[in-house]
Parts: sequence; C-alpha cells; structure tokens
Amino acid sequence: MRFALRRIGSALITVFLVSLFSFLAFGVVSGDAAVHALGIDATEEQIARLWSELGLDRNPAVRYLAWLGGIFSGDWGESVRFRGERVAGLVAERLPVTFSLASLALILTLLIAVPTSLVSVRREGGIVDRMTGVLTACGLGIPGFFLGILLIWGFGIGLRLFSVGAYVDHRENVPAFLLGLLPAALAVAIPNAAILAKFLRESLFREQRADYFRTARGKGSSRPLALYRHALRNALIPAVTVLGMILGETLSGSIIVEQVFSLPGVGRLLVASIASRDFPVVQALVVLAAVLVILANTLVDIAIRAIDPRIGLEGRRR
Repeated sequence: MRFALRRIGSALITVFLVSLFSFLAFGVVSGDAAVHALGIDATEEQIARLWSELGLDRNPAVRYLAWLGGIFSGDWGESVRFRGERVAGLVAERLPVTFSLASLALILTLLIAVPTSLVSVRREGGIVDRMTGVLTACGLGIPGFFLGILLIWGFGIGLRLFSVGAYVDHRENVPAFLLGLLPAALAVAIPNAAILAKFLRESLFREQRADYFRTARGKGSSRPLALYRHALRNALIPAVTVLGMILGETLSGSIIVEQVFSLPGVGRLLVASIASRDFPVVQALVVLAAVLVILANTLVDIAIRAIDPRIGLEGRRR
C-alpha cells in the first residue's frame, strides 16, 4: 500500500507540473490565437474584446487556477476555432475513436508479441527462431505511419481486403466500427509488438539459464512446463516495464496513424487545432495525453510490484 501511495503521489505531482508547464507554454502565445481567429484585418477593439471573452486579459495566476479548476470540473474552456463549442465536448466526441484504436492496437500487440516470443524460445536456434529475429528487426525499423501507407497500398488498394477511407460510426454499428479500425490498429501494433517480443524473448532466454530453471528441469519438469510455470513470470518483469513505454507509444502512434487512415479521432482534432492555433483545445489535449501516459506508467509500476514482491524489499530492510 505504501508503494502504491508513493507512486500515486508522484503521478499527481507530475500531472500538476505538466499542467503548469503546458499553461505557461501556451500562455506565451495565446495572443496569436485571437489574431488568428479574427484575421489580420481585425481592429484593436475586436482583438481586445476577444481577449476579454477568452479571459486573456486576467492575471496569469488567476487564469491558471481557473483553468485548473475547470479541468477537474469538466469545463475545459471554449474553442477559438469553433466559436461557441466547448473544448470538453469536442474532445469527448472524438475520444472514443482514439481510445478504441489504441485499445485494439494494445490487444493486437500482446496477441502478436507474447505467443511469438514463446514459440521462438521453444524453437531456439531453429528456423522459427531465426525468422522471428528477422521479422522483429523489420518491425523495429518500420514507423507506424509508413506501415499504414503500405497496408493501404498493399491490402486496401491492391488486394481490396478493406475499403480505403471507409469509416462506420461506433454509434451505428460497433462490429463494423472495430473492423474498420483493424488496419490502423495493425499499423500501430506491429512496431510495438516487435519491441515487446524482442525484450520478452531475450528475457526468457536469460531466465532459462538461471539456477531455478535448471533445478525445475532436474526435478522432472518438461521444458515447456518449466518455461510457462517458472520462467515466464520472472521474464514478465522487464517486459511489463517495456509495456509501460509501449502504452505511451500506442497513444501517440494512434494519433499519428489517424491522419493516414483519415479517422475522425483526437489526432485529427489536434493537428487541425495546431494549424488554426486553437490553443485551448491543444492545451487540453496535451494535458489529457500526459494524464493517460502517467496513469498507464503508474499502473505498470504497481503491476510490477505485484508480479515480484521482492521489488522494494531491500529498501524496506534498510
């Protein structure tokens, strides 16, 4: 419990610092947003009126406290580009697409990486092991957005396995919505699966050389049984650590891949808001992404502690 509370406290401090730096960074250039929204022909009176509407004429400390309070209460301010639209509403409308894409990509990452690593370790030195190494190297070397272009060109246009640019809203048909996200999810999942498979494979090889594994084999356990029952749990510790970084990569990769597949998610909203200097939307999305990544890494730290209770034991002894 103390371990979890320390991690949660550290996460809250990090979220506070991210929100503060985000506010300060976008507060420096917030005036440009008013000019961009009104155009270069706007008068000083019109700019001053918009500044007053956006609250840019108030003290920065007061603005930050009001904005922070709004973040916790669900009022994230008003969009500059979409006048009259609340930021929370714009994000909530597009968040299901990005969240579904990232979740599907994470599931595919685990479904690809874990069995691939186990099969490779069981066939150490064989053709399957060598092929796994080659495919892992290829997956590590291909960025997600470029892989998405290859999937569109090869499987969408060439083999016509899916309709390029087709999108079904999740409120209309959930299975068709998830099926439409599958190519984009693969583009995000394959590079991350290559990273996870590489770490898990090397960790399993290392655990097989440990004394406890040889002892289990000497007591009569078959190699697959000793691998799954004993080595896998210890091998998961570095793999779960890498998985924490992959969660952040999955989120950022989903935002980028949305542009390639023309998905109406948070990524397209972020790019459009940056282009139009809609800083209230950009600011909210930056903090939201940071909160999700920090939350994921905090849960990973707690999960690692649950997998191996020996972590932190030496510190308690001291």
